[in-house]
Amino acid sequence: MNLNAEAAACRHFADRRQHQEESGLTEQKAKPQPSEDDRRQFVNFCFYKVDPAWRRLPEEDRKRGKCQFIDTVKSYEQEIITVPYCLVGVRGDCDFMLWRIGYDLLKFQEMAARLLATDLGKYLTVPYSYLSMTKRSVYVDKHVHEGQEGRRVKLTPGKFRYLFVYPFVKQKAWYRLTKHARQGMMDEHIEIGHRYPTVRLNTTYSFGLDDQEFVVAFEGDKPDHFVDLVMELRHSEATSYTVRDTPTFTCVHRELPEMLDLLGG
Repeated sequence: MNLNAEAAACRHFADRRQHQEESGLTEQKAKPQPSEDDRRQFVNFCFYKVDPAWRRLPEEDRKRGKCQFIDTVKSYEQEIITVPYCLVGVRGDCDFMLWRIGYDLLKFQEMAARLLATDLGKYLTVPYSYLSMTKRSVYVDKHVHEGQEGRRVKLTPGKFRYLFVYPFVKQKAWYRLTKHARQGMMDEHIEIGHRYPTVRLNTTYSFGLDDQEFVVAFEGDKPDHFVDLVMELRHSEATSYTVRDTPTFTCVHRELPEMLDLLGG
């Protein structure tokens, strides 16, 4: 091929490539973009403990601190879903929990810093805080239904009175099993869960983000159903690969002003 022929071939290729790009036919253009429903969320379970000295403050000071706290939470409601839960009288090491869900981890930090800067926040400590993300489960391939846990990456929390939360770690031996072996055990696990339709499971993933591997959060209105579910799950084969599933928190959903009033001030 002479130089003129090579130049003509290059021009032909360039013209064809430009036509493909303009027509949206290139591989890059044709690749589907992730939809809004496919975006994975950050999830944070932040537990707070109130210094008893706060309860001895004048009523006006306590009221001002609670108002500041409420206003700060509301200022992020367009960016972070925040669901409040009370643990007063249930656990001794924490008084309330904020279940926070959003797409921007920096906003989580900003919001937490502003909460601690309120007049109430100055009397708060954080004995536990668990960070995770949503992810579709690799084990949900049967018993499929719309909105099923394990097949969604978007959480819709706060529809039930109770939330039962715990961090979860599996043995390393679990990950050395074949996918077929793990799938069989998880099918049993999932089948047991389906016997308790009043309990809704939200599994989120912490690999590389926090000390635990998962954070498991069960929602429901009947604690006795949750107790029976957990007891039955103890007999499943997959449970023998559990390293840790504590501490466990029983959280009672309250509106934010009501939750703060239950702090005793």
